[in-house]
Amino acid sequence: MIDPITSTAPELTSRAVASQRWSHLAFVHWRVDSALVAPLLPKGLRPDEFDGSSWVGLIPFVLDRATVLGSPPVPYFGDFVEINVRLYAVDQHGHRGVVFVTLDAGRLAAVLAARVLFALPYVWSDTTLTHTDDGLIYRGRRHLDRAATCEVVVRTTDIPVVDDPLADFLTARWALYTRVAGRTVRLRNTHAPWQVYEAELVSLSDTLLARAGFDSLAARPPDSVLYSPGVTTRFGR
Repeated sequence: MIDPITSTAPELTSRAVASQRWSHLAFVHWRVDSALVAPLLPKGLRPDEFDGSSWVGLIPFVLDRATVLGSPPVPYFGDFVEINVRLYAVDQHGHRGVVFVTLDAGRLAAVLAARVLFALPYVWSDTTLTHTDDGLIYRGRRHLDRAATCEVVVRTTDIPVVDDPLADFLTARWALYTRVAGRTVRLRNTHAPWQVYEAELVSLSDTLLARAGFDSLAARPPDSVLYSPGVTTRFGR
C-alpha cells in the first residue's frame, strides 16, 4: 500500500532540527521512463509514478531564513539561490519522498554543512535570480565544473492551480531520502499547503540535467511548469 498524496502535511513526530524559507519556486518537470530513474535511487527505493511515468524535476528557488537546531536565522550563509534536480521514490513501507540527484547552491558554507549534516549532494555554484518584465531568470554555474550551467526563464501567472492531482504529486512531498553511513534514511518535513500557479517556460539552457544522467531532457519541452511564491519548511530528525 502506497501512502496517498495529500496537499496537507502530516505533523512531525519529533522536534524540528532545521527550518528554511523557500521562495520564488519554479517547478519544471518532464515525464521519463522509470527504467532511467531506478538506477539513480538509493538502495531500497523504487520510482514513484504518476500516469504510468516517473518524473524528473528541475527546481530553482530562493532559500533563506535557514535555522539549524533552534538557532536564529543564519545571515548570509543561510540565504542563497538553489537549483536542484530531483526524482520521486517510494520505500518498502509505501512512504513517498524526494530524492535529490544534485543541489546547486551559492554558499560554500551551506554546501559543506548540508553534506555533513544531511549527506545531501550539494554542489557549490554561482547562482542568481533576476526579476525582469519577461519573467524570472534563474542562473547557475558550478565553480569546479564551469561547463555545468543552467539558465531557466519562467513567466508566472496569477492563475491558481486547484484540485490538480499531478501538481499535488509533484509538489506535495513530505520527506526526502538520502544515504547515511551506508543506509537509506528518510528525513521528514512539514509546511503549509502550497499555493501553486500556472507558469510558462520561456527558455531553458541547461547541462545540469545531463550531468544528473538525463542527456537529452533539456532539449525537450517540459510536461509541467508551475510556480509558487513559497513556504516555510521545518525538518524532523
